[in-house]
Amino acid sequence: MSGVADSPVVAEGLTKRFGAFVAVDHVSFRIARGEIVGFLGPNGAGKSTTIRMLCGLLRPSEGRAIVAGIDVARDPEGVRDHIGYMSQKFSLYGDLTVAENLRFFGGIYRVPARQLGERIAYVVGMAGLAGREHQLVATLAGGWKQRLALGCAILHRPPILFLDEPTSGVDPESRRRFWDLIAALAADGVTVLVSTHYMDEAEYCHRVALIDRGRLIELASPRVLKTRSLGGDLLRLECDEVGRALGVLRGLAFVRDAAPFGNSIHVLVTSAEVGLAALPARLGESGIAVTSLAQIEPTVEDIFVEIMGSKAHTEARAP
Repeated sequence: MSGVADSPVVAEGLTKRFGAFVAVDHVSFRIARGEIVGFLGPNGAGKSTTIRMLCGLLRPSEGRAIVAGIDVARDPEGVRDHIGYMSQKFSLYGDLTVAENLRFFGGIYRVPARQLGERIAYVVGMAGLAGREHQLVATLAGGWKQRLALGCAILHRPPILFLDEPTSGVDPESRRRFWDLIAALAADGVTVLVSTHYMDEAEYCHRVALIDRGRLIELASPRVLKTRSLGGDLLRLECDEVGRALGVLRGLAFVRDAAPFGNSIHVLVTSAEVGLAALPARLGESGIAVTSLAQIEPTVEDIFVEIMGSKAHTEARAP
């Protein structure tokens, strides 16, 4: 297969069915050495199932996956020697200490005894756990646990790393530190595929795969996604009654879409000039006071919402 040497991870028509349910639907992509690719999408989109097939934990129903030059379906055990995998669920042993977990996983990954001490010291330093080697893992804060789990996954220095929602339930500061570690690994040539439902984490990836209902909707860099035309201008609106405001906005002819973002609303309008001038008055007619209104650059989440909305509209019109 041409290009495999330059693409440590290759999926061709990868499909997984569970009975009549199609969890992953003919997904194809290539990931380059040292590249971070983020799988973004809602829960149940097929992100975890795709990763588990690439790791050799699930057999594809159709298509094939080539990881580290190995056909995963033919030699899943061989693939696992070349990858690190961090599952969505916390996989360490809470009743063991940090050092005991590291020694255990060092044995699982067959790290040579003469190298294990050096590898453990590296992971402890990377995870910021110096001085906590003898602390029970169950007593660690969430961010430390996640960094330790990442460390265990890379004890054998794999060239390819699969991370399945590694920052789920972790506070924002710990999430940022975790991504700093991922970036450092990629800079050393490690290929990383990471799934997440946090849209802001797309900014840390070289490319982003938008996935919905098992299908790969788009694969591009965050910059390319954000420069994609939305068919209008984007405004951020803050007001005192978000729920009622959404109903009013969606009934205005010059509003293409409106979606809640935290305590504000992102409003896609045909023209920023028209929207900035008209929205305060039109909402005011309904007794809704606008406290802030400004034009903004779209985020990956805005693009995802627009793509999903357009896709749903097209499918609804299909015969």
